[in-house]
Amino acid sequence: MGSAMASVRVVAAVFSGLSLAACGLPTPDYMVVQYPAPFRKEPDGRVLDNENIVLDAQGFRVDKQGNRIGEVDVQAKMANENSNAVAGFYISSKGEHAPGAVMEPSVGSGVGAGYGVGSGTAMPSGNAPYPPASGQPVPLAPRQ
Repeated sequence: MGSAMASVRVVAAVFSGLSLAACGLPTPDYMVVQYPAPFRKEPDGRVLDNENIVLDAQGFRVDKQGNRIGEVDVQAKMANENSNAVAGFYISSKGEHAPGAVMEPSVGSGVGAGYGVGSGTAMPSGNAPYPPASGQPVPLAPRQ
C-alpha cells in the first residue's frame, strides 16, 4: 500500500512539473525592451554618452573647450561650513560635546501631513474626537 501511494505522489509531482513547464511564463521587460548603451565610440575617436555629450578619458562630460561639465569642487565649496554629523551630542570617549551646530529644518518643513502634534503620537486623554459612551446598546438596524 505504501509503495502504491509513493508512486501516485511521484506521478503527481511529474505531472505538475510538466504542466508548469508547458505554461508560457511572461518575459521580463529587461529581455524585451532594449535600452541604449550608456556610451558609444564615434569613428573619429570621440566617446559620446547616450545624450550625445562628449566624454573625456575618465568618463566625465566635457564642453567644446574640454572643460568638465557639472564638476563640483567639494573641498572648496565646504571650506567655510561648520558641519558635523554628531554636532551637539555628548561623546563619552572625549568627555565633551561634539563641535558644530545642530541642523535646523529648512523653510516649509514644519507644515503638512506627518508633522506636529498628533502625528505618530498617542492622542492625549480628554480630547477624544468621539462622544463618551452612553452605556446603551447600539441598535443593529436603524429605527423606523
